[in-house]
Amino acid sequence: MTRDLALVCGAGGTLGQAVVAEFSRRGDRVIAVGRRDAGDRPDGVRLELADLTVPAEVDALWARLADRGERPRWVVNTAGGYAAGAVVDTDDALYRHMHDLNLATAFWSSHAAARALEPGGAIANIGSRSALVGGAGAAAYAIAKAGVVRMTEVLADELKPRRIRVNAILPSVLDTPANRAALGSQRMGDSVPPSEVAAVICFLCSDGAGAITGAAIPVYGWA
Repeated sequence: MTRDLALVCGAGGTLGQAVVAEFSRRGDRVIAVGRRDAGDRPDGVRLELADLTVPAEVDALWARLADRGERPRWVVNTAGGYAAGAVVDTDDALYRHMHDLNLATAFWSSHAAARALEPGGAIANIGSRSALVGGAGAAAYAIAKAGVVRMTEVLADELKPRRIRVNAILPSVLDTPANRAALGSQRMGDSVPPSEVAAVICFLCSDGAGAITGAAIPVYGWA
């Protein structure tokens, strides 16, 4: 039986690593995409280097895949980052940094994937709870993540005729070492482990989720 190929973009981050591990656990072939080599990967996972904020590098990545005859069925865009800052305190550099990390990476990856995926494929993007509610004190981040949700909805409509699904997952606070260091263990009590978010992502990238497209799915846990 041919195993599906998953392309995990932003695979060096904590969530990206969890998604790579979940795809590998269920038996899919996996290509991990990152700006640099993040170290340990499950056996059989190949690394591809690319700066996902640069359209030409994203196109070059997909050209390399095509040259090898590799056709991903699942594409997950986990690249992103967080920075605090109210609207009145946000300068050009911070705004562009949040836009590029959170929205541009997902946009250019989806742009390339939409041209290459075949019917039955799926794209999963990572939004945030603050894309829908709250966001005070992290304005540029929240706005960029809201853009990810809207892009997901638009692209889902565009790809419906080709039977390619596009969905977004909206985590709240993830239980990561960085968040524990910043927020403290007590505030992490109701947070969601990255492995549980990865399980939702990988479900959306499966035939079992064949009727789900254009959705923004909360994965808040008990927070």
